[in-house]
This record gives sequence, structure tokens and C-alpha cells, in this order.
Amino acid sequence: MATQRISTTPPLPPRPLTGHKGSFGRVLVVGGSENMIGAPVLAGTAALRMGAGLVQVATPRAILPFALSVTPELIGLALGGKSHRELLAAAESADAVVVGPGMGQLPDAKARLMRLVALAGKPVVIDADALNLLAKQKRWPTSSAFKARAVLTPHPGEMTRLNRLLGRDQTPADEHGRIDNAVAAAEAFGQVVVLKGERTVVSDGGRVYVNHTGNSSLSKAGSGDVLSGILGTLLAQRMDPFAAACAAVRLHGLAGEVAGERLGLRSVLAREVIDAIPQAIGRYESAS
Repeated sequence: MATQRISTTPPLPPRPLTGHKGSFGRVLVVGGSENMIGAPVLAGTAALRMGAGLVQVATPRAILPFALSVTPELIGLALGGKSHRELLAAAESADAVVVGPGMGQLPDAKARLMRLVALAGKPVVIDADALNLLAKQKRWPTSSAFKARAVLTPHPGEMTRLNRLLGRDQTPADEHGRIDNAVAAAEAFGQVVVLKGERTVVSDGGRVYVNHTGNSSLSKAGSGDVLSGILGTLLAQRMDPFAAACAAVRLHGLAGEVAGERLGLRSVLAREVIDAIPQAIGRYESAS
């Protein structure tokens, strides 16, 4: 069966004037470690800027106060000890989960990841160290262990590690090869794959979208965390995972373009991409 090439992105979820914070989605971001405090904060802040009604960040207890001091609008959940019950309760209450930013690859991180992907039907963005933890397995988890509706967001290095589960050595650099790789991964894993990079590729195995927004202003640490937060909000607002991924990568690219126009391509920071999200939404909606 031929893969369907998608050339347009869907409209964003409606924003009724009568809505309240419960109307616009609850996102849980799980990540962070002693040396990576900023990653989950960037994802959570991007989710708020994208329009989520409530965002909770679950990080190790020692770093949580520092994370919340950056963006006080976030709600905290301290991880450590016997916090797995609280984490699962927070995930059940969330409309979407983002797992991986700055999480590290220690055994407790892996245990949290596997508990989260076992939640049946839960929309989950799997990014960064969560991808690396899955790539270390001998095989992709069975459907009984992986019940979530996930979007995987690997950059080329992470895709190369995941490719070992597919019997592939490297991630191609050319567009045709990247499309083939994303489609094969989506089919094998049974999830949506967002293969990041120049001309980010999105596939669910049957469909493929190649993004044409963005520039080198996004070539900074933290940019992927911003994308995860944008995507988490769209999933929390009940967009289909493939549609949400297509919209998120286009919006993320537009935000990078806006930030680059303001500051120059060399000087943009990830938090300034977050600041550009409102104008990117305007460009997205005016072109739809």
C-alpha cells in the first residue's frame, strides 16, 4: 500500500470565549534531572504558551523548587521514593503526557517511562531520554506493555539508536531516505514518528507530511523541548496524534522564523522561540 503524502496541516482546536482552564487541556511533563533542570521547564512553558489550561511538571524533588521558580504558572509534582502512585494519578488526570525531556537514563527513569506508556489510550509525547531508554531494549515493547497513543520525536541521533530495533544502521540524510525511515519506524512501532531536522518528517505509517517551516534559529539546545510542549498541548486538546504532530512541527518552525527575524539566526534561545509562539499561531491561522 502506497504512503499518502499530506501537503496541508489541520486547523488548530477552537478557542471559545466562554472556555475556562478545564476546557483547554491538562498536560503532564515528566522529566528533569540534576544536570537538566531546564528541559522539562521549557516543555511545560511552551505548553502553557500554546494554550494549555493547566500544566504540571514532575521532576525529582531536589530540583523541583528551582524548576518552578523559572515559570511559576507551572504546577509541581516531586518525584522520588514512593512517588509512583502520585505520578500515575497525575498521568490519569492529564489529557496528555510529555515524557523524556532531561529525564536521564537511570533505572527509576525507565520504570516511570514504562508505567506511563502502559496507560491505555493515553496520548503521550516520547522525547529525548525516553527515546534512548526504549532504544536500549532488545526489542520494541509488546502491545500489552505499550498501550499509549504515542508520538515519538527523535532527532537524527536518537533515530539512529531506534533504528537498531529495525535492523538499520544509520539515519539517512536525504529527504527520500528520511521519509522511508520515518514510515518504516511508524509501521514497526505502531505509533506516530516525528523525525526532526531540516524538513522534519511526520508519519503514522500510512501517511507522511514533510514540514517546510523553520530555519537554523532552531539549532539550539532546548528547541526540541519546546516542540514537545507545543505537541503536548495539541494532544491535550484532543487532536488526532498525526494531525497534532503535523500542526506542531509547522508551528514550531514558524516560531523559529519569527524569533530569527527579531534576533538574527545566530542568537535565538529556546525560550525566545516560546515567546514567538503567539505570532506563529497568528501566521498559522492566517494561512489556513
